[in-house]
Amino acid sequence: MQFTELEIPGVWTIEPKVFRDERGYFMESFKQAEFEKHIGKIDFIQENESCSGKGVLRGLHYQLPPYAQAKLVRVIEGDVLDVAVDLRPGSPTFGKYVAVLLSGENKKQLFIPRGFAHGFKVISDRALFQYKVDNVYKPDHEAGVLYNDPAIGVAWNIEPDEPVILSEKDKLLPLLSEAKLNIG
Repeated sequence: MQFTELEIPGVWTIEPKVFRDERGYFMESFKQAEFEKHIGKIDFIQENESCSGKGVLRGLHYQLPPYAQAKLVRVIEGDVLDVAVDLRPGSPTFGKYVAVLLSGENKKQLFIPRGFAHGFKVISDRALFQYKVDNVYKPDHEAGVLYNDPAIGVAWNIEPDEPVILSEKDKLLPLLSEAKLNIG
């Protein structure tokens, strides 16, 4: 596995070694010892999966303490633009984001530590998305930031005539300037 820390410290891409032959492929998608060697000790307690169609945009989501979550995300099938936004108060990269193309083909994963908002946009006809988390989900601690907040300026690469499919909840997310940020 190749671990690469991105321009925002603490956010990593992980590229597994994929062994392909006429039968298909094999890879280790997660290896605790390798993960801890490069990133540190994280105890993932749950794995989630979602399936979304082209144009679906989920995010930008996070949870407030004591239920903040670190995530390890990957795409099993399809292609997504995956985004992590630094919301750690006092961080030199506060309000900045990283975006990575995750796909069933490239097998890349993205590690997002606590203190970040997360979202993704499906760019293939369909995407099967999977992620591990290190804390339980609590609806009364969920929070988010509007995906197109100009203060963050995520380059979602949305064409003028391209539909963006958002949940009703995501349409109502606040701007960064109005968001709850005690995300520790």
